[in-house]
Amino acid sequence: MSTNFDLLTTVEYGGCSAKIPASVLESILLNLPKVTDPNVLVDIDTHDDAGVFKINEDLALIFTTDFFPPVCSDPYEYGQIAATNSLSDVYAMGGEPFLALNIAMFPSTKIPLDAYRQILEGGASVAQKANTIIIGGHTIDDYPPKYGLAVVGRVHPDKVITNAGLQPGDALILTKPLGTGVAVAAKRLGIVSETAYSEALFWMKQLNNTAAQVMQTVGVKGATDITGFGLIGHVYKMAKASRVGVKLYTSKIPLLPEVYQLVDEGCIPGAAFRNLEFVGSHLTGDPNVDYNIKMLMCDAQTSGGILMGVKPERVNEALSLLKEAGLTYSAIVGEVFEGDNILITS
Repeated sequence: MSTNFDLLTTVEYGGCSAKIPASVLESILLNLPKVTDPNVLVDIDTHDDAGVFKINEDLALIFTTDFFPPVCSDPYEYGQIAATNSLSDVYAMGGEPFLALNIAMFPSTKIPLDAYRQILEGGASVAQKANTIIIGGHTIDDYPPKYGLAVVGRVHPDKVITNAGLQPGDALILTKPLGTGVAVAAKRLGIVSETAYSEALFWMKQLNNTAAQVMQTVGVKGATDITGFGLIGHVYKMAKASRVGVKLYTSKIPLLPEVYQLVDEGCIPGAAFRNLEFVGSHLTGDPNVDYNIKMLMCDAQTSGGILMGVKPERVNEALSLLKEAGLTYSAIVGEVFEGDNILITS
């Protein structure tokens, strides 16, 4: 499935680390016209993963789009990861994707066109696995290449899961390990083992469909997927939208192989510092907390896991279902309390 062209050579920031900084984006969105249609259940006000529009009493549609520059060398794998990441927004809101469009930017004179074909094939393979039909798309000539999907999903209007749904007492479960941004940066520098890098690619290609099903089973109301703003940034957005405080346990954070040591050696992508700056004074806690873990919590993730708020009485059930489905890194990483800050402790 591979071509001789290495897509990682085309980018400075790959995957979700290419996002505009959260603080900049918030300032841009601030003055956009407010949505007033009563059928709009979720819009940009809560900085959610997708928009939700109510069709009738039994059906709401979830709309989302995501695309980014290459996060790996192989075009087919890049297509798989980009499509997986695009579909994740629907799963994060408890929905089921069913339609999609390709969104692509590709430099037709700088990279072999066969690489573009392989990118699309990779995306198609993931869409098929997710029972999602790609019915078209749009391509422009641009460098570096970028790829993703615009996705439509469905969910019952009463079962929409949002950023604003956390409640005091909820336990926070994360379903995938952190460190994809560090692993990709280390790959470009040639300082990560192929085994560890392959592990990172494996998790970036895992759909969050099981997590969506588990959330509906255990009655989750608040969740998000962890992508470009890192665990810290996305937790802050959830806490702000839900008007709660969140405590995170550094000792409980699941990590990809080798990433802790890579951070210790100074391999920290710039996006991690931007995410830390975004949270700013809202981040408090033990001053002696492990710096490496703290920066990995800020690391921009590509196609990361779901962070869900689970009622204490359903936590064991949720963890059991997730791990039985192969999400072996799933762990309780924090809890929700009455407050307005993000507290980090060991």
